[in-house]
Amino acid sequence: MPTTRVSRTLAAPPEAVWAVVADPWHQARWWPRVQRVEGARDGRFTQVMISARGRPVRADFRVVEALEPQRLRWEQELEGSPFEPLLAEAVTQVALAPVDDGAATEVTVELRQQLRGWSRLVPFLFRRAARRQLAEALTGLAAVVSPPV
Repeated sequence: MPTTRVSRTLAAPPEAVWAVVADPWHQARWWPRVQRVEGARDGRFTQVMISARGRPVRADFRVVEALEPQRLRWEQELEGSPFEPLLAEAVTQVALAPVDDGAATEVTVELRQQLRGWSRLVPFLFRRAARRQLAEALTGLAAVVSPPV
């Protein structure tokens, strides 16, 4: 099961980072390719992304753990989605740890995917794409929560 993890220290306290990470409405500001979020309520939300061909793609998620301000985990609801033939499971976790007496935050984003079908033959492609996505997410999050220099 490919698991990809990327970390970065952000110049913002954990509470400020948590306020952005824990609110799905903010994902369009920091998560790669998310154009907007819909239906964010009761621990569920939908990301509307734009594909490489310029078409909208919807992905539904369910929050499975929220431990403020330390860890947030959500899983993609795959049944009946365009992702179902490729993935049996996709779980994203964002972990926050205070640094410098709480003046900064070590953010670790992890994506765990259980591959299905032909995708099981090329796990390295999924890990590479996930690493790029998670690195872009941390860059976007830094731009939102870190003060301009």
